[in-house]
Amino acid sequence: MRTADVILTSNAVFTGLDECPHPAAIVIVGNKIAHIGTRQEVESWIGPHTKQFHYEDQLIMAGFHDFHVHVMLGSLFNEFSVSLSEAKSELEAVEMVKQYAHSRPEDHWIIGYGWDKDSWTNPDYPHRSSLDRVLPDRPALLFSAECHYAWVNSKALELINVDRNTVSPPFGIIHKDEFGEPTGILHESAMSLAADHALHFSEKREEEILVNFFKQAAKVGVTSVHDMFSSRAMKKIMRYELFKKFEDQERMSARIHILPALDGDLETAKALRETYQSDKLQFSGLKQFIDGVVSGHTAYMLDPYIDQPEWRGEPAFPEETIKQWVIDADREGFRIRFHTIGDAATRIALDAFEEAQKRNGRRDSRHTLEHLEVVHPEDIPRFKQLGVMASMQPQHLALMPVSSYTTRIGEEKSDRIYPIKTLKESGATLAFGSDYPVAPLNPMLEIHRAVTRLEYSEDRVLNEAECIPLVDALRHYTVDPAYGAFRENEMGTLEKGKLADIVVLDRNLFEVSPEQIRDAKVRLTMMDGKIVFES
Repeated sequence: MRTADVILTSNAVFTGLDECPHPAAIVIVGNKIAHIGTRQEVESWIGPHTKQFHYEDQLIMAGFHDFHVHVMLGSLFNEFSVSLSEAKSELEAVEMVKQYAHSRPEDHWIIGYGWDKDSWTNPDYPHRSSLDRVLPDRPALLFSAECHYAWVNSKALELINVDRNTVSPPFGIIHKDEFGEPTGILHESAMSLAADHALHFSEKREEEILVNFFKQAAKVGVTSVHDMFSSRAMKKIMRYELFKKFEDQERMSARIHILPALDGDLETAKALRETYQSDKLQFSGLKQFIDGVVSGHTAYMLDPYIDQPEWRGEPAFPEETIKQWVIDADREGFRIRFHTIGDAATRIALDAFEEAQKRNGRRDSRHTLEHLEVVHPEDIPRFKQLGVMASMQPQHLALMPVSSYTTRIGEEKSDRIYPIKTLKESGATLAFGSDYPVAPLNPMLEIHRAVTRLEYSEDRVLNEAECIPLVDALRHYTVDPAYGAFRENEMGTLEKGKLADIVVLDRNLFEVSPEQIRDAKVRLTMMDGKIVFES
């Protein structure tokens, strides 16, 4: 019998199979778990080169599996741009941009993210003129908190040739004032007019961005992610060949599952599926947007917006186009994941999946809907009926005040916002993620929010009936994403024969108050049997 490379022991090992942790020792040989038992049972595995780690009452569990991230964009925002999330007004945001630009004289474009007008003292859209005062000669592109609209200055509009005569692109809006002049706000696909110029980096900078992502992931215990197609505006920063280069150089410390665009081009999708098949870098399906976001009035709703009674949004593509893409891709064995925030968008997606089943026959497709911020009660049972997964990000509850929703969709629909427990109890399979960089990569924030349902101001619980137990939240961040990746036999739980993707926390989450969950820190992260982070 080969001796262990590593043995981890703790009084609190959560395998994901039981309802609570128990004392155990985990034997790791190579990149897999070889045995789990008592400390006495694993003594025979100890050899002269075995590394042993003893953790008393600190929690050991499977590595976190983030089911929805944007790898390069998130790391770009985290390390190489100005964060505007703390700004309480347009003027504060402008001052932050000014200071950042002064510190980065070598950057041609000033990139920023995270501003949220609904949390400002004056919740109106900002204007290009305020940026012009501090950046008259350098272009700026500042993404909102949800990354579905952006704020640019006049220099940026000049460089991208947008003026009063420019027509908005499909599923995009170039905001103009009463005189027909662009205000500097670009919605949805209109962001690509600027992003195609701004998000163009040297090979060295791209490598720095990816290195930064892996460091962040390891620090918060994330050992596997799903890198989602992040809109037409972000296409310049989707770099699968860079991922492959890092894999070949053995520089990956988290597994990446890629999901390029569902756009009717199945030949390109087939080529990507054939190219990326390793256990660290793997094609996982196709992703597309059906709508936008409630805060920007681009989520597609069944009923008109309260504050815009003649508007309920619109789908990103014609409904018949969406259905045909789904039918064709499903026939070729692709799994499909749709961004659906409004209740009408969710219905379109479910209708498309149902039509694909009728045309192609039922199969274990594990098609998935993303976000699901507002779901009509009649559509809840359809997830189980159609075998569709729900991918949700609980921390989105804290992105902005709940009034950002209720003033737009109505107070009477507040109980439909993020129906996590309702979907679970209906029989749907849920998987959690962060939507990084829309929310931080730290899983503790998502788990805390799923358990407490505290909203933005943290003085109100939003739909307390939708709170879920800790054990379920942990499984939605480990077991269920593995299932969603068709890898439930390789990862997601601590079991003999599974990949050694493991995290050790500084406390037993099952023995602390819900408020203390988000403060938990990672002591050790292991991916593929290798220690990639240790505090």
